[in-house]
Amino acid sequence: MKTAMLIHPEELSKRWIDKLFEAKVGVLGLHPKGGRHATDALKELLSLLERDEYKELIDYACRKGLEIEYHLHAAGYLMPRELFGEHPEYFRVDNEGKRNGDWNFCVSDKNALTLFSKRAAELASRLYKSSHRFYFWMDDGKDLGCHCPSCASLSFSDQQMMAINAITEGIRSVFPDGKAAYLAYYDSLVPPAAIKPADGVFLQYAPMEKYTAKGDDRCERVENERKMLLPLMACFPRESAEVLEYWYDNSLYSGWKKPPKRFALDEAAMLFEAAEYKRLGFFKAATFACFLGEDYTELYGDADVGAFKAVAEI
Repeated sequence: MKTAMLIHPEELSKRWIDKLFEAKVGVLGLHPKGGRHATDALKELLSLLERDEYKELIDYACRKGLEIEYHLHAAGYLMPRELFGEHPEYFRVDNEGKRNGDWNFCVSDKNALTLFSKRAAELASRLYKSSHRFYFWMDDGKDLGCHCPSCASLSFSDQQMMAINAITEGIRSVFPDGKAAYLAYYDSLVPPAAIKPADGVFLQYAPMEKYTAKGDDRCERVENERKMLLPLMACFPRESAEVLEYWYDNSLYSGWKKPPKRFALDEAAMLFEAAEYKRLGFFKAATFACFLGEDYTELYGDADVGAFKAVAEI
């Protein structure tokens, strides 16, 4: 399988790049933090990408043979919240019937969708040395869709599909071979039913709830996951589907708070799950690997990611 590891942009170093190379990782993913501060974190990444010393780190990764990807909760950047005062119609109606500029946007507003697409093209152009697989995710959370009369009949999966189709159109105005990820995560795990994916949209499955759900053991959750994945795999091109796992995500295991906790990999679970993803048809397996940067090394020594090499050999 093709493999990728995602780290926070500020954690990037030659040490990390060398570790990825030694573990035969094919893709370096840069992932600014999500949540309420996702837009600020994305802007910080763009600022880093203007610095020669940071671009040299990316160049070093490319010389090592790594592809570069950017995995971004981008909705708040693509639909700037400061527009709410002038264009409240661009923004969502929440489940209490109130229109506000907190999360995502109203995908039924044509002008909003056009702006979203245009800004996606501009953002894609600013991502230094990016592969042409783009990951511009919606906001990070549950029940963040629009409930206006025009959107009410659309599931969040369908609303996201409209947004991703618009992103794809924008990206392809700059990169004709560009592709965009539909993130199956939280409220978008059920496939879109009313809106079909445009050419160039691929499936990215991120099983967060496998780690946060209570009551089922790991094997039961994997079996439930298999049943849930089949409709998703039928909706999107199987040959381009990828999974984004949490096998090395020390930010998750640290409760998203610093200082990071000491990390321990469940290697057996990782290899079992990776083999199952391969059997289902996924061509690529990525994992978050955040909170394993220099501050982690100072506390606990260098994090070993060598076991991830076995995933590439599945």
